[in-house]
Amino acid sequence: MKALWLILAGLLLGGCATMRYGPPQATADLKKASGETVGRTRLWEDADGVRILVRVQGLPPGQHGIHLHAVGKCDPPDFASAGGHFNPAGKQHGLKNPAGSHAGDLPNLEVAADGKGRLNYVTKLATLASGPTSLLGPDGAAVVIHANPDDEVTDPSGNSGGRIACGIIRR
Repeated sequence: MKALWLILAGLLLGGCATMRYGPPQATADLKKASGETVGRTRLWEDADGVRILVRVQGLPPGQHGIHLHAVGKCDPPDFASAGGHFNPAGKQHGLKNPAGSHAGDLPNLEVAADGKGRLNYVTKLATLASGPTSLLGPDGAAVVIHANPDDEVTDPSGNSGGRIACGIIRR
């Protein structure tokens, strides 16, 4: 009987883990202006908010600003088609801004000497469901990686420089 309870508890806990880290509800393939794929973003929504997992390879080492942008377009060479940062509440830029941040502001992405990097972040300022804060709304949204670090306070973009990679968020 004890073994049966242990099996049931394992199945229940495994089911919770699967719900939390199961298949992503949205993804974005990150590409350079040349069309070369340099990574992928996976997004899930749960009770804590939208979980954003970014993995990259082949980027210059160092810190890079990374943001959710307001338009689901990634036209090279400069990815300006992605518009500004996703900002449905009309806030100022920067996670350290005392007046609040854009919904699309994320911490810097750290890329190691081998060109690989990873970011894992949760935001409550956006959703994958319908509504004004949806990343899957009529204009869509994009993930953009910048050339320089984001200083996390300067409006409108944190002095993070040019856009070096972009991916359209899709269900």
